[in-house]
Amino acid sequence: MNKYLFLYTITSMLLFTSCSQNLPAEPQVQKVDNIVFLIGDGMGVAQVYAAMSSSTEKLNMELSNNTGLSTTFSLTDKITDSAAAGTALATGIKTKNGVIGQDTLGNAFSSILHVAENHGLATGLIASSSITHATPAAFIAHELKRGDYEAIAADFLATDIDVFIGGGYDNFALREDGLNYIDSLTANGYDVAKNIEDVELSVSDKLAGLLYEFHPPKYSEGRGDMLPKATKKALDILSKNEKGFFLMIEGSQIDWAGHDNDTKYNVEETLDFDRTIGVVLDFLKENPNTLVVVTADHETGGMALTSETGDYMNSDASWGTGGHTSIMVPVFAYGAGADSFTGIMDNTDFFTKFSKLYGFDSE
Repeated sequence: MNKYLFLYTITSMLLFTSCSQNLPAEPQVQKVDNIVFLIGDGMGVAQVYAAMSSSTEKLNMELSNNTGLSTTFSLTDKITDSAAAGTALATGIKTKNGVIGQDTLGNAFSSILHVAENHGLATGLIASSSITHATPAAFIAHELKRGDYEAIAADFLATDIDVFIGGGYDNFALREDGLNYIDSLTANGYDVAKNIEDVELSVSDKLAGLLYEFHPPKYSEGRGDMLPKATKKALDILSKNEKGFFLMIEGSQIDWAGHDNDTKYNVEETLDFDRTIGVVLDFLKENPNTLVVVTADHETGGMALTSETGDYMNSDASWGTGGHTSIMVPVFAYGAGADSFTGIMDNTDFFTKFSKLYGFDSE
């Protein structure tokens, strides 16, 4: 049997069953100190189940005792792009497709990262894309066009973010305006790492990991364990702040595999994202004052697990589109305050829930 044929011994609703696997009991909390927000770009329920069916072990996403669904539409369209969806997830406010962190009139929205930073918490962003790409950009930048990567890079210098790791070196170093933001980062106290080995060896409390000229390669084509390794390093740095931290991690290339209608690529990227979740859950075991939330910005590809032959014991992936869809996406939550993330919610609800659990909304 082809390894990408998926055996249906149970229905796909198994996605929403739970088990403990020695995760800490979920405390009844009024406030959390740390939030780790993991976004699988383009990751719908079918993508998760395809990865489940291809793995010999339970996924970390299956360990959640609190699960739900999220709607994803943007201000102007039923089918969102990553800029508008990322902005909704980061700020709690919907905007037009293509816009980052603001409305179409240029009014900027504060993201949960900005709010956490203003309250003295440590902050971080990690992506398996360029760090200036739409989803990470939505947490730190304010731009009318998601493709203005050099302007987004400049927005990083307007914050005091502690850690950011991904691609995008050229957006900081080889700019059309001739400015060298690598020098600016160094002057602001950042250790600028150019590969994952230097990230792991860094002893700085401020780290800019710009590991590729623009986008990292696929997991299978040389990126390897960059995402889980970067996550572990970020957690080590951010957890030094006694007030707590906010960290967003994106599994970026699940989306690209969906655009390509490439099942193998999709499964590999989803499994890499799940291993990254595992790194975070290991941290949660030692730090029960932490909330971990996993979701997606939208689904990509209209992925379905079907049988064209009438053999209902087996299924293969089929694709309905090369673009995004409007279907709801899964939500998985663990740790302190995780019971706030069940049922059906909108992508704007995450900001509100995070603010409440941090205690920011009571000020």
